[in-house]
Amino acid sequence: MDTTAIIDRLREIAGPERVDTDERLLREASVDRFKKYTAVHGIYDGPFPIAIVRTGSAEQVAAVLAFANTHGVNIVPRTGRTGTEGGLETSFDRTVVLDGSELDQIVHVDPVDMQATAQCGVPLRVLEDRVRELGLTTGHSPQSKPLAQLGGLVATRSIGQFSTLYGGIEDMVVGLEAVFPDGTISRIKNVPRRAAGPDIRHVVIGNEGALCFVTEVTVKLFRYQPENNRFHGYLLDDVRTGIEILREIVTNGYRPSVARVYSEQDAAQHFSHFAGGKCVAVFLAEGPAPLADATSAEIERVVGRHRHEKVDPELIREWFDDLNWGPDKIRAEQETMLAEQRLGYTTEVSANWSVIGDIYDAVIARITKEYPHADDITMLGGHSSHSYQTGTNMYFVYDYRIDCEPREEITKYHIPINAIIVEETLARGGSMVHHHGIGKYRAPWTEQEHGSAYPILRKLKDVYDPNGIMNPGTIFPAGDR
Repeated sequence: MDTTAIIDRLREIAGPERVDTDERLLREASVDRFKKYTAVHGIYDGPFPIAIVRTGSAEQVAAVLAFANTHGVNIVPRTGRTGTEGGLETSFDRTVVLDGSELDQIVHVDPVDMQATAQCGVPLRVLEDRVRELGLTTGHSPQSKPLAQLGGLVATRSIGQFSTLYGGIEDMVVGLEAVFPDGTISRIKNVPRRAAGPDIRHVVIGNEGALCFVTEVTVKLFRYQPENNRFHGYLLDDVRTGIEILREIVTNGYRPSVARVYSEQDAAQHFSHFAGGKCVAVFLAEGPAPLADATSAEIERVVGRHRHEKVDPELIREWFDDLNWGPDKIRAEQETMLAEQRLGYTTEVSANWSVIGDIYDAVIARITKEYPHADDITMLGGHSSHSYQTGTNMYFVYDYRIDCEPREEITKYHIPINAIIVEETLARGGSMVHHHGIGKYRAPWTEQEHGSAYPILRKLKDVYDPNGIMNPGTIFPAGDR
């Protein structure tokens, strides 16, 4: 079918008012990296989608996917558009963006079974505000909270700032509904646990639109007790001391909702008013008062075994209150990119306690010594912000001056720096991605990430998307379709 025939059929399926073909919207839909330097300069090189379909129901999603599957039309699913790894970019011709943002109904909030069901386009902020009226919380608070929507959070296997207590999105999802490319609508029921074979939720959670389209999600709820919050902040001598403090607290059985350690360089930009060239550790203990008190006491005991300086807890509270970013912060950052020709970016990885410090040191050393444009880097550091019984993550943060044409920025700076971080992490047995998803930017390393388990992942694609229409190039390398 030619483009005109495809668009005509989409209008028949979804209704003419739900199919966008405006040139400006199509250009903007071709990228997802809000820090994309070319897009900020108004440069869009495509390929562009041929249409954006704003779906109004799971049945419409099913009809669009079945049509696309039959006629070889590529599909890029999206909701909140807060991705950072290229997963929403339309890298192939004959692509339709299937937007679930208008599936925005909160279906049910159940304070007895402690769960809430919402459609994929419900903003996390909206759901959180609703359940807080009942004294509850989702426990999920990514930095993108003002913009993120439920479907994208599940599809990218997201994590929030309070994960050390509440877990990642995979720990919060009870059940869900998803549509597969042949048009099949599948619902995974809401139960606390079952041993009826492999956990099929995980076919959907983290699939990044490469296998199916998430249309509805049920998540756990927790008591919301902010009156019991206990904030802690400390200045430390080095990153490894901070990582050891995190390890001791978590492996001793305590779960602060927030447990973070910032390198000297990263701390300087987050806590410039008090860091003073030191590493900074921040903690938040929450929950029932006795639990928050016990967690606070353990934090103070463990930190007390190491050289440190205390930070006024109110400074930590104020910092948390301004941590999330929404449209205003995004616009301000984009304006800075244009005015000052500089950009800040991140690559997050994870590894076991025994090697995470080695990964940090190796990455910093290699970028500093081997990266040919290291003189353009204005800040290079990192922080650990999500910890587990067996290890933690490391968020590498790098800012750089852009001394090239806009189209050259990603290949001159982001791609080679990102590659060094990924390579050094994989070489030491870590994971190349902790929570932002593989997208298209890290897909070249997917097989290396999974090793001998890669065929398990590859066969999911073969079975559920044999025609390769679902978000091609995302998770699975572009040539592996």
